[in-house]
Amino acid sequence: MEEIRRKIWAQYAFLLLACCFFSQLYATSDVKFYESFDEAFDGRWIVSDKEEYSGVWKHAKSEGHDDYGLLVSEKARKYAIVKELDNVVDLKDGTVVLQYEVRLQDGLECGGAYIKYLRPQEAGWTAKGFDNESPYTIMFGPDKCGATNKVHFILKHKNPKSGEYVEHHLKFPPSVPADKLTHVYTAVLKPDNDVLILVDGEEKKKANFLSSDDFEPPLIPAETIPDPEDKKPEDWDERAKIPDPDAKKPDDWDEDAPMEIEDEEAEKPEGWLDDEPEDVDDPEATKPEDWDDDEDGEWEAPKVDNPKCAEAPGCGEWKRPMIRNPAYKGKWHAPLIDNPNYKGIWKPRDIPNPDYFELDKPNFEPIAAIGIEIWTMQDGILFDNILIASDEKVAESYRKTAWKPKFDVEKEKQKAEEEAESGGLKGYQKVVFDLLYKVAGVPFLGEHKAKVLDLLEKAEKQPNITVGVVVSVVVVVFSVLLKLIFGGKKQQQPARASAEPERTDGAETSTSNSQAAEEKEEQSEDAAAAPRRRTRRDN
Repeated sequence: MEEIRRKIWAQYAFLLLACCFFSQLYATSDVKFYESFDEAFDGRWIVSDKEEYSGVWKHAKSEGHDDYGLLVSEKARKYAIVKELDNVVDLKDGTVVLQYEVRLQDGLECGGAYIKYLRPQEAGWTAKGFDNESPYTIMFGPDKCGATNKVHFILKHKNPKSGEYVEHHLKFPPSVPADKLTHVYTAVLKPDNDVLILVDGEEKKKANFLSSDDFEPPLIPAETIPDPEDKKPEDWDERAKIPDPDAKKPDDWDEDAPMEIEDEEAEKPEGWLDDEPEDVDDPEATKPEDWDDDEDGEWEAPKVDNPKCAEAPGCGEWKRPMIRNPAYKGKWHAPLIDNPNYKGIWKPRDIPNPDYFELDKPNFEPIAAIGIEIWTMQDGILFDNILIASDEKVAESYRKTAWKPKFDVEKEKQKAEEEAESGGLKGYQKVVFDLLYKVAGVPFLGEHKAKVLDLLEKAEKQPNITVGVVVSVVVVVFSVLLKLIFGGKKQQQPARASAEPERTDGAETSTSNSQAAEEKEEQSEDAAAAPRRRTRRDN
């Protein structure tokens, strides 16, 4: 009996080992290519010999990790490097997953961090001669410069009618994450013609290769095109409306009448000071001690508003105000009528498109190599864990084991640095805001509750004004308490105090006094410098 039990356990163990072996073999077979850059890339990756690609690639650790990657080491350079695959990858059969990590350790202001999946060398390229013209099947990855900010997905597809390879760009691709963390980019090509774009494992875009709404230009050309030989007839009239040829200008239409005239009914106000100028020399201004008449010219006191004019209706020569001229009609134009000869907007006739073809599935070219050919103003770009697989779950497992631990560490470090830079203020602010929201909930605030909540919302969006908001809320609460206690006897003072927070709109609460002082100082400096500037300009 014991012997039989041992045989059963032996058979069970054998089956278990066999299952593990075949599952591992299956998982390995799903990986078409993988590069971890754990070892130096020399000899395995070929750097282009083209003179324009002077950027130096380095085998370097990702900042803060022991994990190595392929590093862009210099700014404002072009880079080109390629890795030929041991086996060509066919994109026509089943699912294909393209995935890789990239970390912008110094950010990305202008440059690319995408990968090109190259066609076989029979298409006309060499590893040493790898450049921008080397034929690829797919270009995928982040690119950012100026108005461009997107995760490219471009398919180069051959038109079977014309034989021309056309770049088809994914419409409305996702944007590039704006930080310095490691991100993983995934493109999943599905057998049902769908393509999924994932960033950090989250689906950001789903498209269909055969949909004209998803790619520009569409993979399937239009069935008809405008006839390039068709020309608009000379007598074709596209004017929907025309001036009425029978209309005539009325005899009483005065085109020369002015738009405005003097108000004849206006009278000069009593007390108008005809002989007083609107501005006078500043009586308090004195000639600067360093004024040199030979160099700076004759000094003139700056002008100020005439104080006598402030006490009178006005100064200087009185003129009648202008009013709209009731007789003004402007330039006469004949009214528009429907054009009897109108034929509509002309367009060339449609003809069958000679390049049109029908398509059930994209005619993908195979992938024979992986190339990185970029121009960037940034250094510190690190490529890592480049994967081609035939199973989405395999790609997911690589994200969990190779990418996610690094990302979590970087995220925690970033959070700690942000808190350190703020001097722990964020934690303090949270406590303060929790308390203030409780204060806003007290019943006696009544109609003032909305005002307090509005202040708190503004402060949460602008944390630098927290102190000003605390003061404002205290003023509001104190004002309401005074009204309750004294029953309105001291109504004026609380009203002025409670009105103050209503003008709170950001940092102005805490900086208004200093800004006012600075403006006053600038005005006094401008006033002193004004005569000097005016005299020199006149000379």
